[in-house]
Amino acid sequence: MHPALSIIVFSTFSGLGYGLAAVLGLGLLDPADVATKVAHFIALALIAGGLLSSTLHLGNPQRAWRAFSQWRSSWLSREGVLAVIAFVPLSWSAIACWFFDLYQPLPGIAGALLAAATVYCTSMIYASLRSVDAWHTRLTPACYLLFAAAGGLTLASAFAFAGVGPAGALSLAALLATLAAWAVKRAWWRRLDTLTPLSTPESATGLGPIGKVRLFERPHINENYLTREMGYRIARKHADKLRRIALGSGAVLPAAVLALLALFGTAGGVISVLAAMLAAFTFLAGVFVERWLFFAQARHAVMNYYGG
Repeated sequence: MHPALSIIVFSTFSGLGYGLAAVLGLGLLDPADVATKVAHFIALALIAGGLLSSTLHLGNPQRAWRAFSQWRSSWLSREGVLAVIAFVPLSWSAIACWFFDLYQPLPGIAGALLAAATVYCTSMIYASLRSVDAWHTRLTPACYLLFAAAGGLTLASAFAFAGVGPAGALSLAALLATLAAWAVKRAWWRRLDTLTPLSTPESATGLGPIGKVRLFERPHINENYLTREMGYRIARKHADKLRRIALGSGAVLPAAVLALLALFGTAGGVISVLAAMLAAFTFLAGVFVERWLFFAQARHAVMNYYGG
């Protein structure tokens, strides 16, 4: 599948924003602290920026409102509906923090649950597609949820070190979530590497009982929408190299920094704050590469008709 930049930015940034919003919704940071107020703004900005980025992938962005009408059957529609609904308690919690130095449990917990539900719906847009074997697995929503949690906890630990929150505990939680996220992602990659496609040229054409089906001539001489969007290919050696980059940047570096912060970090310390921000930045870079591979390595069943 073609790795569209707008969708990669959307899934990466909105996941990070929802993860941070969920941590804030649980009341783990002091609402009277300036760092917590900044954290609320960053969470909303990441979510809004990611959602706006996703509209760039639409052929007719002015018709995006129509996506909300199919929530009974479409995960994309459910994601849009929940994203809008989630803004109500998330904004409520942010306003209570900004202007009244308060944490309100009801909108906070509701916002955290809606944030998790929105990320789950985003993942199910891909996991529900039986035509893409790589995505059609329970590991896909697990990856999305764990990456959102890990990113949110890592960012939250940075704001805790900048203020007076439970920085050490958040760093430890971020470390565990990061390790869990990449462990599940490794399992996702192993499944992909050993995957036997459910749809083959024989099953797609119905000629399997006769024997092996071989492409005689492509349906189109020139490239078209299907070959551009569904037939994107990446060499195995390049994919392996990018996986190592993703693991190094998104797992090894932030995990090492978070472990040191959990043991030796001090609240209010400039070095601790910078180290936590470094962990968040490297984690984000690793997830960005992971999301690019998520699309680039996916094969759509329609490519059976193009010899893919």
